[in-house]
Amino acid sequence: MSVGLMALFDDVATLAKAAAASIDDVAGQAAKAGTKAAGVVIDDTAVTPRYLTDFSPARELPVVGRIALGSLKNKLLFLLPAALVLSLLLPQAITPLLMLGGAYLCYEGVEKVYEALFPHDAQAHEARLETVAIDAKTFEEQKVASAIKTDFILSAEIMAITLAAVPSDNFFTQAIILAVVAVGITVAVYGVVALIVKADDVGLVLARLSPASLAAAPLRVTGRALVQGMPYLLSGLGTIGTAAMIWVGGGIILHGLEAYGLGWPSHALHDAGAAVARAAPFAGAFLAWLAEAAGAGVAGIVIGLAAIPLTSRVLSPLWRRVKSQILRKRSA
Repeated sequence: MSVGLMALFDDVATLAKAAAASIDDVAGQAAKAGTKAAGVVIDDTAVTPRYLTDFSPARELPVVGRIALGSLKNKLLFLLPAALVLSLLLPQAITPLLMLGGAYLCYEGVEKVYEALFPHDAQAHEARLETVAIDAKTFEEQKVASAIKTDFILSAEIMAITLAAVPSDNFFTQAIILAVVAVGITVAVYGVVALIVKADDVGLVLARLSPASLAAAPLRVTGRALVQGMPYLLSGLGTIGTAAMIWVGGGIILHGLEAYGLGWPSHALHDAGAAVARAAPFAGAFLAWLAEAAGAGVAGIVIGLAAIPLTSRVLSPLWRRVKSQILRKRSA
């Protein structure tokens, strides 16, 4: 009896070790896959705060929570099942879709730069804005809906990058890793966004501490620095987000071209990064990454510049025509 019990304990211990190893493997693969999507995550973190302007301080965190919940639904209810179905039924479509998303990122990033350098006429811009006054609830609903729509595009790219980085030999492992990455990235992004949007309120509280206490003096200085520095931080995040769009999009397309026998641009960037690392070994890894990111950024700029006229002169008019026909059929 004791021998059988010991054998049972031994089997349980073996299963526990296997389960622990499996969990470690999933965690490791999720971390690796999430790192691949870091550029898009930076962009997501940088883009979201712009949707939180013009809200009262009391509504900022609830709005962040609503957008985060919408982002989680995007990833878990729509994008994760779509990614798994695509992996099972049409895995060869993953790379083209990934490259299409990369082209979109290039287009969005370069268009932002183009708009900053060559802004549209102010009167024409004002004419496109809504002039009808809306109540606070409707305004919040519109802002949240717009943020969730933008998040859907960025989340789709994150999930596609993650799927491409996950081994396809085990369906359930794929699903778990995608879910872990989806939840982890959502918590990380919107946790940081919440800290960013409330940092000025924290700074205001610190700046108003009683000057009678000497211990409060450093806190007051920190508070004033937070209040004064947040506009610059948000501006810097916007710049980083735009740059991330361009270099991540360019890198995705360059890597995707390798699957179609056009690997020399990606290999050339890798060789350039290795050469820079050898020239400056004290910061080799960082400089190699910087060189490769710069090269991918140049490729992203070229792709984005090509996409702007294509979108404005071909795709947008075509979409407007299709949309008008759909609306005409509905009203008929």
